[in-house]
Amino acid sequence: MAMITHVNVCNTVNEIYCCLRNKVVKLDAQQKEQFCNGCRMFAGGATGYDHGVSCTWEDLRTVSNPYVVLDPAQEFKHNQIRQVPPEGPALFVYTPRW
Repeated sequence: MAMITHVNVCNTVNEIYCCLRNKVVKLDAQQKEQFCNGCRMFAGGATGYDHGVSCTWEDLRTVSNPYVVLDPAQEFKHNQIRQVPPEGPALFVYTPRW
């Protein structure tokens, strides 16, 4: 699985999707100090954009690299989907001890 750079561009109310917190957050000084600066996924500012941050993490989805996120709510929604392996969920066989 490849490391993908997610360029999280702020929306009109200065929000981004935060993978660490798995939610849409306001990108303000508190967010940057308490979460971004200590996060191992944080990769700096959103290169090429006025407001936002870049984060690097393994993404299970098939996305471009870098992957530009313009709608944090949509990004949150897409990150809530979990894929089941092609071989299906694990099966457990229950055998009673009689």
